[in-house]
Amino acid sequence: MAAASGNRARDKYSVLLPTYNERENLPLIVWLLVRSFQESGGNFEIIVIDDGSPDGTREVAEQLEKIYGSDKILLRPRAKKLGLGTAYIHGMQHATGNFIIIMDADLSHHPKFIPEFIKKQKEGNFDIVSGTRYKGNGGVYGWDLKRKIISRGANFVTQVLLRPGASDLTGSFRLYRKEVLQKLMEKCVSKGYVFQMEMIVRARQLGYTIGEVPISFVDRVYGESKLGGNEIVSFLKGLLTLFATT
Repeated sequence: MAAASGNRARDKYSVLLPTYNERENLPLIVWLLVRSFQESGGNFEIIVIDDGSPDGTREVAEQLEKIYGSDKILLRPRAKKLGLGTAYIHGMQHATGNFIIIMDADLSHHPKFIPEFIKKQKEGNFDIVSGTRYKGNGGVYGWDLKRKIISRGANFVTQVLLRPGASDLTGSFRLYRKEVLQKLMEKCVSKGYVFQMEMIVRARQLGYTIGEVPISFVDRVYGESKLGGNEIVSFLKGLLTLFATT
């Protein structure tokens, strides 16, 4: 038991923040993350993967690196927008934590839930802890009816076709053991919004355990949503591909 406690005391959490045009949101999400970890006493680092944002996100990240220290804020930019999956791979290459937390940088995901993710992981020794909008007191705030229907509908169809063993497949607020995320990234072939869904489906295939924590998803405060018609079509194509291959 003492050895297990020692291992837990050495746990480090690497937060991956892919960004594109998040100049207004980045300072606040970083401040909230730092405060959350400082209050809970967790060892952490925040890795900002900026994909060539034209709005000055990279410059803001550079200032945050100076304010909080380069041991806590690591800017690891890329020249252009290359996709979410490759952003995680890029971020993981620089991560020194044994756990990886992925979340959106646009304030849709509040860092106040991270201590609950960590507690859940330790309680069940889970490989993955996923935030869910569709269980317990989880929910979505700020979406119009159309977007809520699309989200619920996509989740329902996915549950019927794939039976993934998790209630929220398209969410992107999760905690992974680093080695589990690395293994899943090797298996996943999807891009865009289907990528998060495939991660859970592959996790089930590989026998990884998944815990869930109800979260509140709040629509972005600043900037424009990146969900459009093309993403919806890509999601449906990806869903059918997964159904045919899993």
